[in-house]
Amino acid sequence: MSAIIKYVEPDSIAEELGLEAGDTIIKINNTEIKDVLDYRFLINDEFITLTVFTKQGEVAEVDIEKDAYEPLGVEFENSLMDKPLHCTNKCVFCFIDQLPKGMRESLYFKDDDTRLSFFQGNYVTFTNLDDDEIDRIIRLRISPINISVHTMNPDLRVKMLKNPKAARLPEIMRKLCDNGIIMNCQIVLCPTYNDGVELSYTIEKLYEMREYVKSVSVVPIGLTKHREGLCPMTAVDNDKARELIAEIEKWQKKAMNEIGTGFVYASDEIYLKAGYEIPESNAYCGFPQIENGVGMIASLREELTDALKSSPATEKNRTVTLVTGAAVHSTMCNFAEEITKKYPHIKINVEKIINNFFGEQITVSGLLCGCDIIEQLRGKNLGDNLIITKNMLRDGENVLLDDVTTEDIERELNTKIIAVGDDGYELLEAILGI
Repeated sequence: MSAIIKYVEPDSIAEELGLEAGDTIIKINNTEIKDVLDYRFLINDEFITLTVFTKQGEVAEVDIEKDAYEPLGVEFENSLMDKPLHCTNKCVFCFIDQLPKGMRESLYFKDDDTRLSFFQGNYVTFTNLDDDEIDRIIRLRISPINISVHTMNPDLRVKMLKNPKAARLPEIMRKLCDNGIIMNCQIVLCPTYNDGVELSYTIEKLYEMREYVKSVSVVPIGLTKHREGLCPMTAVDNDKARELIAEIEKWQKKAMNEIGTGFVYASDEIYLKAGYEIPESNAYCGFPQIENGVGMIASLREELTDALKSSPATEKNRTVTLVTGAAVHSTMCNFAEEITKKYPHIKINVEKIINNFFGEQITVSGLLCGCDIIEQLRGKNLGDNLIITKNMLRDGENVLLDDVTTEDIERELNTKIIAVGDDGYELLEAILGI
């Protein structure tokens, strides 16, 4: 446990008590803190006693009376107060195993941590937890949890994850259901493994737990060109994508009739691979899996349409360049056309970047690298700004996957970059320069 205080918020309970950066919280109500889950659970009471090891080397006890669930107002040096749990699987579809050598070390770490699932939305497999940890999730009410299911066939799950502990998932999920833990699930679709009757079986078993399994996403396997020594895998092609959508929409119709939600959703990438139109926003029932690439285009389209209705008139001459992956290039061209109908003085270049770094089968914008952007745009007139999406960047930083920075791109291409989120209002503001 590492509950070392990094920062104390001004005017907080912690500041009033005299807690300082460098102090360590050892116990709450005489209970040792294992990690952030214990801390968040124990800190919620109205009356608590902290045992603190001060930075001066003394142990002190501090009694606190506060409102229930009121935070102390501290940040910790280690947000988990523990080492993140690493993945113990050897999944046949693992993207990290397909990374080239020589990238920054943090990219090769495979997390599989229920705490990160709860706090950050990461997906976990439940193969590295014993019964005591499952019971702790239930006792502390860690809900919702995002689960990488892939299949509900125990034997097939062992085959796909290459871990005998993978077979326990149906049993674990039933236990979580029995104790009221909410779950969202994902299926990485690997043709010849978990498609066809296996996909239908998996959705059926998850639908049986629909009171607590609130949503299921189906996303296609991503295959890079760096697969030396890995087992052969098949990509989701046009025919397979259409087959998947037919199966998923069959279940969506059943779910809408019975429980009023779509329940299971295909990722945007599957619709694009099928050559189908992305469904309207209402088909995504509140976008429960938008962070998993499900409904992102529909949401962006809806926001951009609304933003155009209320955006100010301008006759400013301006040229911008949008960077996109191959998958969404035509979609972004359509968006650009709609914008220029209202703003004919705005010129929008939409540049499709082929992913040479990972291979041409990787077509999503979030996996583009700086080296490809520089190489494919060098010498072109990019206008006033180059617009990229924030999901190309490391969280909170200006670094792309290949360690090229936005400053590197600006210098090489002689332009200024604007990074925007998956938000239609933000995109329009960047294009208009407001």
